[in-house]
Amino acid sequence: MTDVRATPRSTAIKPPAPRRVGLALAFVVAAALFGAAVYGFAYRTELDQAAARGRSDLALASDRLTTGLQRYREVAVFLADHPTTLTTILEGGNARSLVEAADALLIDIADKTGAHSISIVSQKGFILADTGDAVRMPAGVQVAFERALHGALGVAHFVDEAQRRRFVIAAPVFYPGGASRGAVLVSVDVGLLEWSWPTDPSAIYFTDEAGVAFVANRGELVLRQGRGGDDSDFPITKTRTIGAYEVFELDAGPYIPDHALHLTQELPVIRLTGELLMDLAPVRALARLQAGFAVALFLTFGAFAWVAMERRRTLAEANSRLEARVAKRTQALEAANRDLKREVAEREEAEARLKRAQADLVQAGKLSALGEMSAGISHELNQPLMAIRSFAENAQAFLERGRTDKAGENLGRISELARRMGRIIKNLRAFARQESEAITDVDLNGVVDAALEMMQAKISKSSVQTDWVAGPPAIVRGGEVRLQQVVMNLVSNAVDAMETMDEDAPKWLTIRIETTADIVRLTVSDTGPGITEPEKMFDPFYTTKEVGAAQGMGLGLSISYGLIQSFDGQIKGANRPEEQGGGATFTIELARAGHNQEAAQ
Repeated sequence: MTDVRATPRSTAIKPPAPRRVGLALAFVVAAALFGAAVYGFAYRTELDQAAARGRSDLALASDRLTTGLQRYREVAVFLADHPTTLTTILEGGNARSLVEAADALLIDIADKTGAHSISIVSQKGFILADTGDAVRMPAGVQVAFERALHGALGVAHFVDEAQRRRFVIAAPVFYPGGASRGAVLVSVDVGLLEWSWPTDPSAIYFTDEAGVAFVANRGELVLRQGRGGDDSDFPITKTRTIGAYEVFELDAGPYIPDHALHLTQELPVIRLTGELLMDLAPVRALARLQAGFAVALFLTFGAFAWVAMERRRTLAEANSRLEARVAKRTQALEAANRDLKREVAEREEAEARLKRAQADLVQAGKLSALGEMSAGISHELNQPLMAIRSFAENAQAFLERGRTDKAGENLGRISELARRMGRIIKNLRAFARQESEAITDVDLNGVVDAALEMMQAKISKSSVQTDWVAGPPAIVRGGEVRLQQVVMNLVSNAVDAMETMDEDAPKWLTIRIETTADIVRLTVSDTGPGITEPEKMFDPFYTTKEVGAAQGMGLGLSISYGLIQSFDGQIKGANRPEEQGGGATFTIELARAGHNQEAAQ
C-alpha cells in the first residue's frame, strides 16, 4: 500500500513560484487602482459637502453685506420723502436759510447712521445741500443718478481720489403727484463695513461687472481682477473643473489657500457678485485617509483570499452534495406544487358551482314570488281586459250613432289601459329574467315604483295602505332587477305580517328614501307585530310564517342580505318603538353613484 502521508496535502495545492509572483504583482496593481478610485470618489463626495458649507458661508456673508448697505438705502428713501428735502429741491437752493437747515439735517443723519456723505442733487445735477464731502458725480454715480431721475433706486460704486472705496445709493425725490425732481445721494465707505465683519475661514470677496474685487475680507484681494486670465492680476496659477465645481490653484500668500474651491452667488440688488475661495486641504486629507483605509482593507482581503483558495476545494465538494440535496428537494416541491394546483383548481370549480347555485337560488326566489303573485297579477290584467272590451263595445255603438267624440274618448281610455297592461307585463318580464348585466347606476325611486306595481294586487287584497311618494332621483350602484327583488321581498314580508291583524287595526306600509353626501338610505316600515327573533332574521330557512298561509321558506331575507352585500351595501332590521306605531323597519344603505369618483378627484 502507498503511504498517503508521504505527500503532504499543502504542497499539492501550491501554485508554482513564478505564478505566485505574478499573482502578487497583479494584486498590488489592483490595490493601487482601487485606492485611486476610492480617492476620486471620496474627493468628490467631500467636495459636495464642502460646497454645501461654502454656499452657506457665502450666503451668510452676502446677507451681511446687503444688510449693511440696506440701512443706508433706507436712509436715502427716508430723506427723499423728508419735507426739508422736497422744499430744498423746489426752491433750487436760492434760500440761504433753507440750504443751511438742509445741510444741518444731512450732517445730523450722517453722524447718526455712519454714512460717509449725503447730498441733495437737483434734476440738472447741481448739489443743493450736502455734508461737506459730497459725491462729485463720477461716471458710475451719474448712471445711478439718472436711474433715480427715472423714478427708481440707483446704486453705484467707485474709488475716490483718496483711494477709498465708496458705495453710493441714489433715491428719487418726487414732487407730489408728479415725476422725480431730483435725488438724494448717500455715500458709504465700504472699508468701514469690512472692519465690522467677523473673521471667516474662507476668503470671500465681491466683484463688479468688470470682475474687480470691490469688497473682500482679505486685504490682498481688494481691487484685484477676480476673473483670472492673461489680463488679470488675480493670483490664480491654474484652473480645473471637477464635476460641477471650479477649483483654483493660487499663489497669494499665507492667508489665501493654495488649492481652493471657487463658488459664486449673484447679488443683483447691489450689482455685485459674491465669490468664495474655500481651502481644500482638509478635503484632500480626508480623501487620502479614506483611500489609505480602503487600500488597507483591500490588502487584508487579499491575505484572507489565499486561505480561502485552500478551502475552495472543500467548499466545492460540499456544494456538490448540497446541489444534490437541492435537486431532490426541488422534485418534492414540484410534486407538492402540482398537488396544490390541483387543489386550487378543485376549489375554483367548487366556487363556480357555489356561485351558480346562488344564482339559481336567487332566480328560484324570484319565480317563487311570481308564483305567489300570479292570482293578483291575473286580476290586475283581467280588469283592464274587461274594461277594454266594454269601452270597445261602447265605441262601436257611438260610431253607429255618429257620435265620434264619445267614441274617441273610449278609444283613448282603451289606449291608456293597454299601456298599463304593457307596463305590468314589462315589469314582470324584467323581474323574471336571469339578470347578468354588470352593476350600473340605478334610480331607487324607479325600483320602488316597479316593485309596488307588481305587488299592488297583494297589497290591495290585504287592505294595506301605502305611504310612498317618489322624490328626486336617488341614483345608486347595483342591479335593477336584483334590487327590485329585494324591495319586493321586504314589501311582501310586511304585507304578510299585517295580513293576520284585526280588520280595524291600522295597516300601513311606509317607504322612504333619504340621500346624503355619500349614501342613499331606503327604509321599509310596517305596523305589524314586529320581528320575534331579530338576531335570526337573516339566517337561511328561518321563518315565522305559518305553513299553508304564505308558504314561506325562510330564504327571502337571506337572499336579500346576499344581494345587498354584493352591491357593497348594508341591510338591517329592527322593531319600531310602540310610540311610533310598532311593527318592523328594514333599512338598506347603498353608496351614492359617483361618490367614489368625486372622492378620488
